[in-house]
Amino acid sequence: MGIEKHTKITGSSTVSWKDAIVKTIQEISETTNYLTSVKIIDQRAKITVDKITEYFVDLDVAYMVDSDR
Repeated sequence: MGIEKHTKITGSSTVSWKDAIVKTIQEISETTNYLTSVKIIDQRAKITVDKITEYFVDLDVAYMVDSDR
């Protein structure tokens, strides 16, 4: 039986929400092993002079706990 742990993280991008999600998952995968799923909790954006200048995402990232440690 495995144990799954969930971590809430926030990422950003100046391109799009999708880019923010992809970059955030890539970054967390560099320091966390056994990623299993991601849930998008929230999306929001910063607006400057009537244009979106930065996209933010809150993610619930799940990963398996390594029981052999």
